[in-house]
Amino acid sequence: MKYSYSYPFPVGTLHIVQKGESIIRISFRQDLTAVSKETNLIRETARQLDAYFNGTRTTFDIPLQPEGTPFQQKIWALLQKIPYGKTMTYKQLATLSGNANACRAVGMANNRNPIMIVIPCHRVIGADGSLTGYAGGLEVKQFLLQLEKAVPAR
Repeated sequence: MKYSYSYPFPVGTLHIVQKGESIIRISFRQDLTAVSKETNLIRETARQLDAYFNGTRTTFDIPLQPEGTPFQQKIWALLQKIPYGKTMTYKQLATLSGNANACRAVGMANNRNPIMIVIPCHRVIGADGSLTGYAGGLEVKQFLLQLEKAVPAR
């Protein structure tokens, strides 16, 4: 059974989805296959996100189980190692994955990250330091990076 609940945050309404004892999705899209229910885990996830947006939390301590291919899983695990307030290029992430030529594949895995913010795909930038695609839009990416002070205001 999947449960979902929606919360307003500074970047917009986020839909938090739980399956079993793990969070499987945090996104702007509502999961129409999930039952609307505020579980303890969903409530705790929202509490941690509130603390992140308030600047009092830099890491998350919630069970995650993003659904994806083995390659996507590998990239999402690497994303979680990018420290708060830091950024990494697609090329650096591809190199860490073991294939420096996999920049496009890394970009696609990054784009399909189902657990935004907690799995910090917003911390990945272009080789020239530019902000590149983000499922929530570049304004949201800029906001998150400014919140973490990873890039100066433009």
